[in-house]
Order: sequence, then structure tokens, then C-alpha cells
Amino acid sequence: MALLDIKKAGDPVLKEVCAPVEKIDKQLKKLMDDMAETMYESNGVGIAAPQIGKAIRLVVIDCQDEHGLLELINPVITFREGTETDTEGCLSVPDIYGEVERAAKVKVEFLNRRGKKQRVTATGLLARCIQHELDHLEGQLFIDIAQSIHRGSQA
Repeated sequence: MALLDIKKAGDPVLKEVCAPVEKIDKQLKKLMDDMAETMYESNGVGIAAPQIGKAIRLVVIDCQDEHGLLELINPVITFREGTETDTEGCLSVPDIYGEVERAAKVKVEFLNRRGKKQRVTATGLLARCIQHELDHLEGQLFIDIAQSIHRGSQA
């Protein structure tokens, strides 16, 4: 596995709408492994492919909950319910935090690394993380939608 370079706000790839993953092969599986390693080393809970320079619909998430490491290939949110506002940060926007309103509950469909369709229903941190990471696939950063932004540690 290898640590990948995390693109920072201002890099054009972070503003791209990502293309669907066409095939799940050894190269994609290695990319997912490297993305997970990069996320863990950076103390993140999620990372999307554009954050490491790849404009494809791929996300890895680990909120240290019962779901463990989730690898979401071509994810789509199929259901949203309620709203919550909480503080978010991003590996691509270091030392900046913001208050962001998100759905309180989401359902997401995706393919796993074996190409099998999966569904996850999420609330709390996982729901927030799924929405945050899927925003990356649409070329949107949390700072684009935050109600307020501040520097420094997470308040």
C-alpha cells in the first residue's frame, strides 16, 4: 500500500463532477486500499477519489462504528430524512471547520469491491460523512455550503 497525495482546495480536480467507475479490477482495488491507508494516516473518517486526484465515483469511509471500512463504488443516496447542523472539516481544507446542515438520515446504494450491490442506512456521523464524501463526487466542498466557517481546532 502507499500513501497518496491529498489535493487541497483550489486544485481543479476538486471541482470536477466525477465519472462512474467502469470496471472493478486489481488497479481499482489497490487504489481503494491506498485511499484507506491515506485516510487512516491523515486521521480522517472518509476520503473521496477526487481528493487524491482521480475524478471517479469512489469513496472510502470508516467512522469506527459497526460498519467498519466502507468502500463505496458509484454511490447514490436514495433517501434523505430530517436535518441536522454540525461541525465538519476536510482533509482537502486543513485547519478550516464549518457548520453544515445535512440530512439526519440517509440511505445509500453502491457497489462493493466484489461488484455486489449494497445498501446502508445511516444516521449520525456516518450519515454526515456519506453526504460530505458524495459532495466531493459532484465537485463540491463543505466550505461551499457551510453556514459559517472558522479556523483552528474543531469547536
